[in-house]
Amino acid sequence: MTNMLRNKNKDLEIRKREKEDIKLKTEVYALSQSISMSAHKARRVLDQIRGRSYQETLMILELMPYRACYPIFKLLYSAAANAKHNMGLNEEYLVIIKATVNEGTTMKKLKPRARGRSYPIKRSTCHITIVLQDISLYEESVVENSIRCFKKTGWIYKKKSTDIMCHNMYTSGGVWDKK
Repeated sequence: MTNMLRNKNKDLEIRKREKEDIKLKTEVYALSQSISMSAHKARRVLDQIRGRSYQETLMILELMPYRACYPIFKLLYSAAANAKHNMGLNEEYLVIIKATVNEGTTMKKLKPRARGRSYPIKRSTCHITIVLQDISLYEESVVENSIRCFKKTGWIYKKKSTDIMCHNMYTSGGVWDKK
């Protein structure tokens, strides 16, 4: 009895390690430090691209009118190049899973003014990190999860000729369908 429990625990540990290895192999990041702009302005662009695919993000960044788009575009391109060169990943399957901005050092200068006075100028900088993940290895798990959904919830036939729907809380509206 105890041998069976030990074997199950070992199997679980091995599976966890395999999942962690897959995550480590499929995640690629790029970091850009001391970019001359405020973290707030870079954050409003990163909020728009977080969770999107690589190709879609490139199109969005080319069309956005903000000054922060160009350094983020370069950083994203660099992260994709890291994925392709270092790990041999395909750019079609890359998705931005994490995009963060941290405040960097503030450069302080003095601007000369009238009557020998000076006026302080503060130039803020920021550090941007973008993490890409390859989702091609997760397609099998998505298929398994969708099959599991069909098995758990069951099918409901409204009219045999027209409509078949999967009955669960998410497709029927559930909690969020308040008017």
